[in-house]
Amino acid sequence: MTRAGRGAGGSGRDSLRTQLWPLPALGVVLAVITGVTLPRLDSMLQRDLPAWLAEYLFSGGAGAARTVLDAIAGSLITVTALTFSLTVVTLQLASSQFSPRLLRTFTSDRFVQGTLAVFLATFTYALTVLRTVRTADSDQATFVPQLSVTLAFVLALASVLTLVLFLSHLADKIRVETMLANVHADATRNLHRLLPDVSPRGRAGAPPQLPSPPSDALLLTIDSSGFLTSVDEKALLAAAVDADAVLVVGQQPGASLIAGTPIGAAWPRASAAFRPDTETELREQVRRAISTGPERTGAQDIAFGLRQLTDVAAKALSPGINDPTTAIHAMSHSSALLCDMAGRDLGPRLLHDDDHHLRVILIRPDLDELLDLALAQPCLYGAADPAVLTHLLTLLRELAWHTAPSQHQQITYQLARLRATAEAQDFHPGEHARLAKLADYVEQAMTGVWTTATNTDD
Repeated sequence: MTRAGRGAGGSGRDSLRTQLWPLPALGVVLAVITGVTLPRLDSMLQRDLPAWLAEYLFSGGAGAARTVLDAIAGSLITVTALTFSLTVVTLQLASSQFSPRLLRTFTSDRFVQGTLAVFLATFTYALTVLRTVRTADSDQATFVPQLSVTLAFVLALASVLTLVLFLSHLADKIRVETMLANVHADATRNLHRLLPDVSPRGRAGAPPQLPSPPSDALLLTIDSSGFLTSVDEKALLAAAVDADAVLVVGQQPGASLIAGTPIGAAWPRASAAFRPDTETELREQVRRAISTGPERTGAQDIAFGLRQLTDVAAKALSPGINDPTTAIHAMSHSSALLCDMAGRDLGPRLLHDDDHHLRVILIRPDLDELLDLALAQPCLYGAADPAVLTHLLTLLRELAWHTAPSQHQQITYQLARLRATAEAQDFHPGEHARLAKLADYVEQAMTGVWTTATNTDD
């Protein structure tokens, strides 16, 4: 069968990666284990420690050890609360100022997760070791776990250093330049993972002719509503082979699905009709292969990163924000992402069996859809700003340089739309002339000509 390696597991990994709790939870577990085992090691090695090593270990009594551990535990839980509060404030800022879909970039930040893990682990370790310290008033002999208390002191120093680094990291993280760069980098990684094959200057030929479902095709549905997060390609291909069918999933990852509403169709490849038991089994296998969730993710959604960048641009152009510079910055990242996408195998993904028979058709966005996603809203909300229109034309020019002739129809359509938008605005004649010249440069780029002129800079 075709090497259909992308399955539903990617969605689960992506969901786990964007949660704040797994790494801190792991830190707490390790802290408990260390806090239980290290004092036992202390009791076995305490009398046999070399003199040179004992000089560097905690040398106070049981009361001093309790005081140190109590101070570490008390301060660390306060610092953890402060760190969590700062993280929540950052999430609120990103959601209200830029886009709610940027929250995933913060919750998936390994530095934030690691910081919480260090603080909670130090707190948990100090409490766990504290229970092993015995004073002279106890029924048992005095016991001060020197190695354990020393390690608690080292972890406290590490926590202080981590706090300083976290504050510096947070100050950089909330900058819009950093956020856009992180979104771009994450989208590029997903794009290269999902579409690894690059063809020279985009897809050279025309898109393949795909079969259309017959009028009596079996309609496929799902049981739960939500966003399409992932498709198990192996499972779909196996289901199609078992039923000797051709499957079409007409919804793309990231689409909003409604339970009971058809998301695709299936029909027999060779026979006239399915057997009743085959229909039931095929429907069930398709339901298991399609995963939905409460939000879009980048696990298999090629357009998700572009959606985030466009959201930032649209939000920046809103009257309440009115920040065209941020919008232009976001569109620059969209341009770079589109140029990368243009050279990849966009459009439907086709899965074949061992005999090279077409079995599964998975609808994926083509350049036309992606280009419309990147341009439509900024063009609508930034139509009255010459700088925004200038950058949209620049985006088209850059993309035209990276596309094959078979892809120029989409660029021509968007160019005509931008020209009509610019002509409808009440700009100074000089602005109209500059925008018209930029539009001409887009057409030249489609013919392989790049005109260098300093007056095109925005």
